[in-house]
Amino acid sequence: MLNKFLPRTAFETYEDFAENFQIKIPDNFNFAFDVVDELARKKPNKTAIVWCNDNGDEAFFTFSQLKHYSDKAANFFKSIGIKKGDPVMLILKGRYEFWICLIALHKLGAIAVPATHLLTAKDIVYRNNAASIKMILAVDETALLEHIDKAQEESPTLQYKVVIGSKKREGWINFDEGLSAASSVFLRPTGSETTTNRDISLLYFTSGTTGYPKMVQHNFTYPLGHIITAKFWQNVEEDGLHYTVADTGWAKAVWGKIYGQWISGSAVFVYDYDRFDPKRLLQIIEKYKVTSFCAPPTIYRFLIKEDLTQYNLSNLKYCVVAGEPLNPEVYNQFLKATGIKLMEGYGQTELTVAIATFPWMKPKPGSMGKPAPGYDIDIIDEEGRSCDVGEQGQIVIRTNRIKPAGMFDGYYRDTERTREVWHDDIYYTGDMAWKDEDDYYWFVGRADDVIKSSGYRIGPFEVESALLEHPAVLECAITGAPDPIRGQVVKATVVLAKGYQPSQELVVELQNHVKKTTAPYKYPRIVEFVDELPKTISGKIRRVEIRTKDNK
Repeated sequence: MLNKFLPRTAFETYEDFAENFQIKIPDNFNFAFDVVDELARKKPNKTAIVWCNDNGDEAFFTFSQLKHYSDKAANFFKSIGIKKGDPVMLILKGRYEFWICLIALHKLGAIAVPATHLLTAKDIVYRNNAASIKMILAVDETALLEHIDKAQEESPTLQYKVVIGSKKREGWINFDEGLSAASSVFLRPTGSETTTNRDISLLYFTSGTTGYPKMVQHNFTYPLGHIITAKFWQNVEEDGLHYTVADTGWAKAVWGKIYGQWISGSAVFVYDYDRFDPKRLLQIIEKYKVTSFCAPPTIYRFLIKEDLTQYNLSNLKYCVVAGEPLNPEVYNQFLKATGIKLMEGYGQTELTVAIATFPWMKPKPGSMGKPAPGYDIDIIDEEGRSCDVGEQGQIVIRTNRIKPAGMFDGYYRDTERTREVWHDDIYYTGDMAWKDEDDYYWFVGRADDVIKSSGYRIGPFEVESALLEHPAVLECAITGAPDPIRGQVVKATVVLAKGYQPSQELVVELQNHVKKTTAPYKYPRIVEFVDELPKTISGKIRRVEIRTKDNK
């Protein structure tokens, strides 16, 4: 399948890759027809999905089966009244029906709007009205369905509600019944119903570490951008099994659970669980013989606290990390325990993988790596000047020569907000970084997270990395707390590892540890111990929530 879209699939060095990688983008590309149905025709028995949950249920889907069920789902949705351009919200957690429904919506040319199951009625009202949601597909969870029912009262565009996993519910259409009754023959639409490369295929509400969620708009060529994500960053194998830890409500799911993996020949693994348990996760990886793995740093922090020698991870060949910067201590401990080097990557909901440690590169623990092909990356200061080596600035993407495959088209229905971050052919990521003499990029923090104390600019990542080297620290978040003299001081919010208790002695010990590990002026003058850190559903630390509380 790769050969269909890439003139070259093998590269000798990073420089060869960066200079010569190309994607052939067909006219009117539609992933559902041009990848899923094509694989169903050529390799009908090839495994696409391996799925399990914590109840002992499991399911295996071939591409032939995915074509069969997605054709039926497309006919079912069409019979309800869903057509090209209709926004449909998917709140399906880790249910395998997510993949069937997403492919079906692509076939119809409808707009898929994945969302998390943790939304309240207020959140759902906002999304319904912001995107003019016509139909919601939701898992059978009482609280969630009640939130949706309540939200419908203030959502004039919402016409249809479809429940998955329930027999009967008033006001809801049953998915299983609709799927069963639908025809299994769905022909590719023609004429005005044909999708074009510029049509919207996906809308994602950003995870919202700061501010109100924005609607990120992706077109039908978006899956092709994830060839780099899957084949050249995650390093998935033909007939391998790739597992990305991600809820289907956020963009990381399509980074690692469908598009690039299937184009590159790998099956995807889905573990549908409600509560994260590192022991259970390791058992699952061992049982199903996962070959490549992607997770945020939070997951790896818990994994290295387990005795990894108790698990047979011999099938696991390649591991990558994204979502937040990787602390070197986590990298080193995971390497020592498994022999696997964690390869870091950077991107946003608006992008595909934009900077990464690719297979030809020697990883530098804590560094994101180098730019992906097609991404013209720069670091600029507040005056717009390109920063020198070692100088901190904002990561930007220059789009005057090329717009990377998979980069968003803007924020849906919000040209003003789009222009704020993307103007004069420069997209401003809002992320701060610096570049070393080998052209490796090093993350500092969100622009809003950088601490200004007594004239110094302090990035939270370096202090967090220092703290995580101490055995007492399981997780931590560094923020700036208001101070009448210094403007801000460094504050550490710390989750302790098992066997440690909060004390003033431990506070002093942690402060001294940071002073010895990094520049003395960066040590946390305030240390607060907590049971857990505030996070988004995607696992990112919400430092803004800590700052807001401290500023009250």
